[in-house]
Amino acid sequence: MLLSNKNILEVAGLLTQFSSDTEVVTAVNGISFHLEYGETLGIVGESGSGKSVTSLSIMRLIPPAGKISGGKILFAKSGQQPIDLLKLSENQIRRYRGKEMAMIFQEPMTSLNPVFTCGDQVTEAITLHLKNSKSEAREKTLMLFEKVRLPDPKRIFKAYPHQLSGGQKQRVMIAMAMSCTPSILIADEPTTALDVTVQAHILELMRQLREENNMSMIFITHDLGVVAEVADRVAVMYKGEIVEQASVEEIFSNPRHPYTKGLLACRPPLNKKLRRLSVIPDFMVEDKEGHVKELEPKIHEVRDDNIISAADIEERHHSLMQQEPILTVRNLKTYFPLNKNIFGKSLSYVKAVDDVSFEVFPGETLGLVGESGCGKTTLGRSILQLIRPTSGEVIFEGKNLVDLPDAQMREVRRRLQIIFQDPYSSLNPRLTVGFAIMEPMKVHGMYENDKMRRERVLDLLDKVNMPPSSYNRFPHEFSGGQRQRICIARALALNPRFIVCDESVSALDVSVQAQVLNLLLQLRDQFQFSYIFISHDLSVVKFMSDRMVVMNDGKIEEMGKADEVYNNPSSDYTRKLISAIPKGYVKAVGHTAKK
Repeated sequence: MLLSNKNILEVAGLLTQFSSDTEVVTAVNGISFHLEYGETLGIVGESGSGKSVTSLSIMRLIPPAGKISGGKILFAKSGQQPIDLLKLSENQIRRYRGKEMAMIFQEPMTSLNPVFTCGDQVTEAITLHLKNSKSEAREKTLMLFEKVRLPDPKRIFKAYPHQLSGGQKQRVMIAMAMSCTPSILIADEPTTALDVTVQAHILELMRQLREENNMSMIFITHDLGVVAEVADRVAVMYKGEIVEQASVEEIFSNPRHPYTKGLLACRPPLNKKLRRLSVIPDFMVEDKEGHVKELEPKIHEVRDDNIISAADIEERHHSLMQQEPILTVRNLKTYFPLNKNIFGKSLSYVKAVDDVSFEVFPGETLGLVGESGCGKTTLGRSILQLIRPTSGEVIFEGKNLVDLPDAQMREVRRRLQIIFQDPYSSLNPRLTVGFAIMEPMKVHGMYENDKMRRERVLDLLDKVNMPPSSYNRFPHEFSGGQRQRICIARALALNPRFIVCDESVSALDVSVQAQVLNLLLQLRDQFQFSYIFISHDLSVVKFMSDRMVVMNDGKIEEMGKADEVYNNPSSDYTRKLISAIPKGYVKAVGHTAKK
């Protein structure tokens, strides 16, 4: 077995399959790639493309239903004889996991043990692999927590995972992965669903750690904009195969495979406003045998009338502002009590929403952007009275919702709906999709009988581009993007006039995200809905919104037309959010152009 002098890892013909009672699914289909010393390789693709299974195969962490059926994974440190990791016994591979190869998993909450403190979990890895004493391991853990910029390392050491934010848990995972100074670090979607500012800090931290430790890294993501910030080379995966490998500059300036072209086009552009985002089917189709055929870009994707001009934006804004507001929020406050005295009186509060006022007009999309903890979600739920506000007014169709008793509020709620962030947890796993969409119609007495309601459900499924066969299937049988479409159909079931979209695309692949965003805009224009679109991703909010509200610490930092807020922000906080948007793809193409 030979390994190039430049490479620390070589994967050749890797085949990983999962078996069930009825079929064998090939998750990774004979892929080959290499990783050089000190290099970062980005692996990009949608959910189901085989990215995570590839990383788990390298670590030999495939669950029992799966099996690595073929190939080689050669690993060698400089000057050492290469070893095929697939030929090692379970006891032998444990010596490499953690010490030579470490992994940061996608969801830190499920990767950290909830019954042990964060400090104990990191010290365990150090004592196991480096044979340090407990006191030495504790000192090293505190030093690592400081290195990954966790606030108050001693407090974090004693804290349990549920007591930390998403970004803090991810930093603990990075500290654990770095605890034994591995030669290879595998990061599997380490920034998915994190705020853009937290994401920027994590990416910068990983770059810094790689350089300080001369470490090689495999960075897995579905977002080409993110991978361009950290990677030297990129491998694009589609349905278990690598369809394209090249340097970052080449991938972005001269993509060859139609799938890569589609991924690049799915992200909302920052320098112009489009009527519709490109999606993967605009670039390729697949025949029954699975062969990909490249399509010519559709005319409406490349011609100028897919770009919304400044004059058109101004005309739409003017016509929206001429109407009476559908929603008026005045001096809204939602406080949560923290400490109480012996008489039950609250001594301090968390001011989640602190004196917020704005209006939303019929047919308008108002974007609500800010970091986690700024009050976005609480504001959305306070408007819908899912959380009762402390004070203020929420006037919808002339009624102050804050003063309405529950019985009247239930009637008004027919015209107010919400699409939650996680579609899986907002659908009952025991109910079929058809019943889940039909249920609110039955509760509110819509239509004369179930036959008419069924016809309405099938019509809604068609509107969100889901087949009629979805009616009798259960939520677990669908992908994340499909489940989100089902949630949109359910939100439309009661013919609402106002919908709150609460981080409804933040955890979706960029290609699926583009499809859902296009659908929301199409439905808004078709039915004249008004939206409050909540997100931490300012580029997505800019694409979706007519006006934008930036929130920070429960207050409104600034508000205005979406393009004006982005192009000419008035507050330092907004400028910080904008600067944190991944712009690696712009730099990559620009760098190539200069050459």
